[in-house]
Amino acid sequence: MFELKKIVSSFMMPLPALLIIGFLGLFLIMFTAKRGTGCIFTFISLLGIFLLSFQPISTSLLKPTERQYKAFLAVEGSIDYVMVLGSGHSVDDQIPLTSELSRTGLMRLVEGIRILRMYPGAKLILSGYSAGSSISNARLMANIAVSLGIAKPDIILLESAKDTWEEAHQAAGFVGTKRLVLVTSASHMQRALNDFHSANLDPIPAPTNYLAVDNINQAWERFTPQSKYLEQSERYWHERLGLWWQVIRNSLTDKPTPSEPTSL
Repeated sequence: MFELKKIVSSFMMPLPALLIIGFLGLFLIMFTAKRGTGCIFTFISLLGIFLLSFQPISTSLLKPTERQYKAFLAVEGSIDYVMVLGSGHSVDDQIPLTSELSRTGLMRLVEGIRILRMYPGAKLILSGYSAGSSISNARLMANIAVSLGIAKPDIILLESAKDTWEEAHQAAGFVGTKRLVLVTSASHMQRALNDFHSANLDPIPAPTNYLAVDNINQAWERFTPQSKYLEQSERYWHERLGLWWQVIRNSLTDKPTPSEPTSL
């Protein structure tokens, strides 16, 4: 189910979907008599890619999603756990550890370490499965955290969780009523909190990895289509799909069996 979900959602993202429409239009133009219809499909494809790569549009889509929760500031009292949700990674012995972790994952981890150092005695929970590689995302983040000065006994790993829903329900098995700070991308925070609330956890949000900003003064940056703005549009649509999937999944799925956390 997890793999099928990922495959289907990948083709529902803006760029693949618009490219499919464009190729369908070219096929109609080149191999059928429906050239007018083909031209319309091709035009829709090119116009869609252009608009979603245009900063005023991409930022207006993503920014409200990212700014639902403010950046983490110190709170009174103690914090028991700081949990960093997993993201993508690759394994390559010829590049630094920090380059093996995705940009998103690295920003989440750095924010988690920053918060952890504000609360001596807190534990760092790192989650994420291996995704077919020789090391889990959680363990790779842990290796980076240790290289940045975090003590091994302060790190807890959830290495079998494949998505946020599993991460939340596995963490619930030992976090209980203790105070938890949740670190994830700003655009993902609402969906993550939904899953943690469904697991009877009420974490303090700590969003990071903000992508959408308005204060761009250079005209060539603001008014020319760029891949980074297309990424913002795709991120927005990814979260929309995720929220819709949450509604369907929560009505069909039982809670996963909690797995035991591991130490580094």
